[in-house]
Amino acid sequence: MRLQPIYDIAEICAAKGITEAVVCPGSRCAPLTSAFVAHPKINTRTISDERSAAFIANGLAQAHIRPVVLVCTSGSAAYNFAPAVTESFYQHVPLVVLTADRPREWIGQRDGQTINQENIYGRHVKKYFELPQEYEHPDAQWHINRLVNEAINLSMQCPPGPVHVNVPLREPLYPVEGETIQFTPGVHLTEMLGAVAGLAPEAIGKLKASFAPNNKVLIVAGQQPLDAGLTAIVQAFSKQHHVPVITDVVSNLHGMPHGIRHAEALLAACSPGIKKALQPALLITFGKSVISKNVKLFLRNHKPAQHWHIQPQGEVADTYQCLTAIVPTTPSIFFKQISEALLKNRAGQEREKYYGLWAAGEQATERATTDFFSVPRLNEFSLVNEIIRHLPQPSHLHLSNSMPVRYANFIGLRPQQQGTAVFANRGTSGIDGCTSTAVGHALASNVPTVLITGDMAFFYDRNAFWHNYKLPNLRVVVLNNHGGAIFGMIDGPSQLPEAGEYFITHQKLSAHHIALEHGFDFLKLDSLDKLKETLEAFFALDGRTKILEIESTAKDAKTILDNFKKQIKTDYGT
Repeated sequence: MRLQPIYDIAEICAAKGITEAVVCPGSRCAPLTSAFVAHPKINTRTISDERSAAFIANGLAQAHIRPVVLVCTSGSAAYNFAPAVTESFYQHVPLVVLTADRPREWIGQRDGQTINQENIYGRHVKKYFELPQEYEHPDAQWHINRLVNEAINLSMQCPPGPVHVNVPLREPLYPVEGETIQFTPGVHLTEMLGAVAGLAPEAIGKLKASFAPNNKVLIVAGQQPLDAGLTAIVQAFSKQHHVPVITDVVSNLHGMPHGIRHAEALLAACSPGIKKALQPALLITFGKSVISKNVKLFLRNHKPAQHWHIQPQGEVADTYQCLTAIVPTTPSIFFKQISEALLKNRAGQEREKYYGLWAAGEQATERATTDFFSVPRLNEFSLVNEIIRHLPQPSHLHLSNSMPVRYANFIGLRPQQQGTAVFANRGTSGIDGCTSTAVGHALASNVPTVLITGDMAFFYDRNAFWHNYKLPNLRVVVLNNHGGAIFGMIDGPSQLPEAGEYFITHQKLSAHHIALEHGFDFLKLDSLDKLKETLEAFFALDGRTKILEIESTAKDAKTILDNFKKQIKTDYGT
């Protein structure tokens, strides 16, 4: 068949372990769509809104920890993938983006759904590939196979990320009468073998020589997937060498019994003198970005003499403006190797004292946080605390950007909640695809998926539900303060007279209407007396998608957070 090399793209994907594809309706992409639908080893879903589809694919890829294929027609459809492609690029999520296109000679000739799709995602994909538009010659068929193999391999190569394969397709686009889509047996594969290198002996010796005399060592973990093995390794290193570890909520290190989970509140409350005492001499970081603004400001204003960042490959960011060494390995290998090298080195009293200073601050802040939430209140911050406390084990917790992820970072997860994996779109930190990403995750697994989202993010991404797939394990908490409350809390916009209309952008919508539209269960928390029964109904696994909404105002949200910060500062005693 003329389109056989295109149909075999699905076969190559399946042979390389890809099991999920998300396709968007369109005519030009028909050969690709039909191939993935026909393939018995690939679960293909159709999502009409390309922007939402791409974020759903992100969620699927995060859940499966392998590439997901994304397909769309030619024209502006491809541009609608851009927000999610960018998010996947910065969050290192593997996507194989297949955009159908018209033949080269028709670009710019005022034909329908025709734009210049070459390098459409710019620097936000690992590589751009363009397939040949004629495939009759054996060399062209080999070329297509080679490029598709390379693209999939590259999407998985450390650090993972999206690749863009543009597919020019000439009509006819559909099988002729009597033809059925079949796949070439034993399609050629180019296998990429994995290899994770440890540190060379001379590198270990150099790191040991720098680490051993340092009495003020601090570890900061950024965003990364839940990994029980890594958690145990970091915990053992921290305990053995008396090194405090700041565990941001998206670091997924909440299984550590002695992690510094409340660094955001701690650093906001402590005095300049305490901050000076907390200043590290050696900073060790791994993972991607951190949520805590106070951690970033603290380290930029109290720079360590040395900063080591652990990252196997890829571009390294100097987030704290003090990077002195890049350690090209995984965190697990680093902490194992450096621990073995330091086996005979005992932590001195000064290092123990520094560790104790952080530990005391964590204990005081955690105690103040517990005291604050011990007083029953009906507000969105308290509801987030209750939701986090009642998360089923195991579960997936998705936090939308703006206030929900910040609330969760103030609260933190407990060590006994190590079965909960935390996700947030912190690659670009946008609100545009938070719900769709959670939906993708819910589609990939039977594990309960809980999304805590603000009203702006929720209504922005309402097309996350515009499909025919059941979501029995999805629970959505909507903090509806009728606008972007964060703009009333941060310095700058909150002082402007136009803040209400042009920054907070007040709205009057309710999540109830979306629940009705899609046949979801809707719960409204409007009384403390209903809290227990509402949470029980919300978390009950009865095969129904559920939305829980609490309403407030931007002013109320600001007041309660201000009160929380005041209590932390008062109880912390600085």
